[in-house]
Amino acid sequence: MTPPPTPPPVLSVEKLSVRFRMPAGRYVEAVTGATFALAPGESLALVGESGCGKSVLASALLGLLPGNAETAGSARLADGLDLLAADERTLARTVRGRRVGLVPQSPAAHLTPVRTIRSQLQETVRELTGTRPPVLRAAAEEAAARAAFPASHLDRHPHELSGGLAQRAATALALVGDAPLLLADEPTTGLDRDLVLRTVDELSAHTRAEGRALLMITHDLAAAERIADTVAVMYAGRIVEITPAASFFGSPGPRHPYARGLLDALPERAFTPVPGAPPELGALPPGCAFAARCTAADRLCRTRRPALTEGVACHHA
Repeated sequence: MTPPPTPPPVLSVEKLSVRFRMPAGRYVEAVTGATFALAPGESLALVGESGCGKSVLASALLGLLPGNAETAGSARLADGLDLLAADERTLARTVRGRRVGLVPQSPAAHLTPVRTIRSQLQETVRELTGTRPPVLRAAAEEAAARAAFPASHLDRHPHELSGGLAQRAATALALVGDAPLLLADEPTTGLDRDLVLRTVDELSAHTRAEGRALLMITHDLAAAERIADTVAVMYAGRIVEITPAASFFGSPGPRHPYARGLLDALPERAFTPVPGAPPELGALPPGCAFAARCTAADRLCRTRRPALTEGVACHHA
């Protein structure tokens, strides 16, 4: 019996790079050569310190970069649409919310300040699902419940919400369209541990249903361990390791020294922070960007940038 054909990736990113033009002809290399694919039903956690390019990568996928940004490479959806090449009309009318949902890193900035959460949810439900009165109100309340947003706060405005409630409101809005691809940028920020677990479980359920996919950007490695099938570690704008989550959090563990350092910094592990600080993206060294913080670095590391080979970018992996 012939096996069924393998479905195409929900998202296929190939050598995606983003740089920002600065005064005096300078450039900031925010993302360099990112390559990965998301299969139907797969959750990928993109982890790394602040400023390493994770949120820039997500913004590039949705066409939300500022005017001084330059992109290269490709990022294709299952039907072949290249998100990096798509025009604003296509992105606004057929992609954002419908084919790619976003849980933003700064939810307060994405919520309309003069409208209640209920009215924003009802508008989103109506536009993305076609639901009309008299069931629209109930549908909006169901959407809020998916993200554990309390019905008692639906008639409040964004400025009346705590950071955690604003995060849950943004998550509820992102889930409405049941988009094939969901980008969640720090979706557990401001939440207590119980709500973190509930949020990642809801995102996981969203991903497993109907073969959708999730790209979650997070600092919360416990949340990543709970939800991720694959972990990609970014450092100084580059993916330095990409590996199955079971191998990353279990045995044999991370192969890149920076990835090992992230895990060792956890309280339940060695509780030892990674020494030093990442380099400026506008002044990257010629060799491995992590060499200045790595105890195993040698002359080769300081002079030659390692390629991502068999899932890791390290001369001594």
